[in-house]
Amino acid sequence: MSHSIQRCAWCTNDPIYIAYHDEEWGKPLYDEQALFELLCLEGQQAGLAWITVLKKRACYRKHFFQYTVAEIAAFTDQDIMAKLTDQGLIRHRLKLMSIRDNAIAWQQLKHQHGDMSAWLWTFTHQPIQNNDIPDHHHIPTSTKESVQLSKQLKKHGFKFVGPTICYAFMQASGMVNDHENHCPFK
Repeated sequence: MSHSIQRCAWCTNDPIYIAYHDEEWGKPLYDEQALFELLCLEGQQAGLAWITVLKKRACYRKHFFQYTVAEIAAFTDQDIMAKLTDQGLIRHRLKLMSIRDNAIAWQQLKHQHGDMSAWLWTFTHQPIQNNDIPDHHHIPTSTKESVQLSKQLKKHGFKFVGPTICYAFMQASGMVNDHENHCPFK
């Protein structure tokens, strides 16, 4: 795609960011495995720029997301600690441990509620189209829906799922469309 397109202001000229903005962000996602990966990656972002996570996503996929949730849940502490040596990951022990912990919590929640995609989507029911986003400064960092999702996830043992992370997850998974008004991907 041409760089002359006026995308959302947060999207830099980095080809990785452009592809993410144009092909993924804000598009409704319903695949359980992809939703699990995205939720965990949003947690890895905490305190960092999203581009940092995007640039490391292939390495995360190699270490975690090529596996099923059940396989990730079975990782031992030693398995996780061994991953701390790979510079392709964000080498933060608690963040890496949270992926395994979230897999365990995901399995338990799935046992209670069945389809995790359907459960996650109950927080918006359908994509929320925010049509008054003149620029990225008008995008909220959390909403009542992301607060509710965060509370439920924490209640079930998820880690790195505060309201801001949950809102970023909702935007990325298309539960919320926060593309700026001028953006052709609105």
